[in-house]
Amino acid sequence: MKFFEKVLIANRGEIAIRVMRACRELDIETVAIYSTADSDALHVKYADEAFLVGEAPPAKSYLNMERILDLTKKSGAEAIHPGYGFLAENYRFSKLCHDEGVVFIGPSWKTIRAMGSKIESKQMMRDANVPVLPGTLGGILDPEQAKSVAAEVGYPVIVKASAGGGGIGMHIVHDEKGLEEALEAGRRIAQSAFGDATVFIEKYLVKPRHIEFQVLADEHGHIVHLYDRECSIQRRHQKLVEEAPCPIMTPELRERMSASAIAVAKASDYTNAGTVEFLYADGNYYFMEMNTRLQVEHTVTELITGRDIVKKQIAIAAGESLPFDQEDVSIRGHAIECRINAEDPLNNFAADPGKILRYRSPGGPGMRVDSGIHMGYTIPPTYDSMISKLCAWGADRKEAIARMRRAIYEYVIIGVKTTLPLHHAIMHNRHFAEGDTHTHFLQEEHMQKTLARYVREEETRMQTLAASLRQGKQIAAITGAVNVYLQGQKK
Repeated sequence: MKFFEKVLIANRGEIAIRVMRACRELDIETVAIYSTADSDALHVKYADEAFLVGEAPPAKSYLNMERILDLTKKSGAEAIHPGYGFLAENYRFSKLCHDEGVVFIGPSWKTIRAMGSKIESKQMMRDANVPVLPGTLGGILDPEQAKSVAAEVGYPVIVKASAGGGGIGMHIVHDEKGLEEALEAGRRIAQSAFGDATVFIEKYLVKPRHIEFQVLADEHGHIVHLYDRECSIQRRHQKLVEEAPCPIMTPELRERMSASAIAVAKASDYTNAGTVEFLYADGNYYFMEMNTRLQVEHTVTELITGRDIVKKQIAIAAGESLPFDQEDVSIRGHAIECRINAEDPLNNFAADPGKILRYRSPGGPGMRVDSGIHMGYTIPPTYDSMISKLCAWGADRKEAIARMRRAIYEYVIIGVKTTLPLHHAIMHNRHFAEGDTHTHFLQEEHMQKTLARYVREEETRMQTLAASLRQGKQIAAITGAVNVYLQGQKK
């Protein structure tokens, strides 16, 4: 069944291509948008149509709501898929689409607005009997009130922006001395980044695990979960390695957490695909937030369940019912995703944009590579530094790790620094192999000791490979010249 004739993808890079692939399989025409920095991008070439949306800065291109809607109407697209990032969780854009008669492939703007406020969503979860971290019930301005709350829940505490995400505006406070300064800095950053200076306080868990549940909900009241993911390995509160299912999950814990995830979806009147994120520590879990969009790491869930989440998003947005019930969803094997970014892991993950001089992605059994680049492509400094999502599936976690190790060895990216050496170090780390991870895993001493060595080894390997490639080109050029000469002699 064709749900729409044409869909515009309001995004770029690998996620734009991921959505387009789903559309192509559904026989839906696709429309790409691109900035002046992305004129040579792969998603532009892959789409059926492509339109220049604006200049390189996101505010003039991928965040330009009115321009994107104009292009949607100009192209004849009936729906917009926002991908993730940019406008994916912007309730104003979702409402604008609704008002203009364009289908927004995602939840309603009211749900996005409610769940976009950490304070409002936290109160909603309290009312739904979903466990939440101790802390303030609303925004906090008075330093004395903050001190009272912090003393009650116990240090350390964390100051968060209500409208925030990606770790922006977060401040960890270990004693009363730094609390007032953290409040001021948090409000300042929140106002600058999100246009909302509201901050709140929560109990800070020192070494929690980040566990999340993928949910799907249609417009007819059917809600299912596609099981759990572990996303604890992060840098600057942003994920680097994700896997499904969570390696410490038990049947009893899964039953409790999945019930809470479904309760979150019901309480927020959720439709489409969403992710309920929890923090887990000492046998207890706490609601953190709900991402009202497709997640970067949806790939590992697809690999273990065999369900195409993007296709389900499109079907739900078209008014279709979910074609399966909870008992029809099962787990098959184990999957791991490594985010390969153009970053220097030895320099505080500083972005390293530039031209890809040589590129060869891995293959073989159990591998999936979602990428938006190609050899000769220049990664622009304007956007996220992700090169690809490298995914490995195995019959069990041990096989998935072995395949990921092999794939990292096969992966060739020359021209920019990447996080490949870091992932090499993680996959060979004993604690990771044992499933002993948490959100501060990368700061652990055992990771710091091995990372520098693996980076040096990888750089040496890439330099050797680059030299051999240059030599190969020289030999090819000489051989070509000799062949031309010999052909001329024959004449």
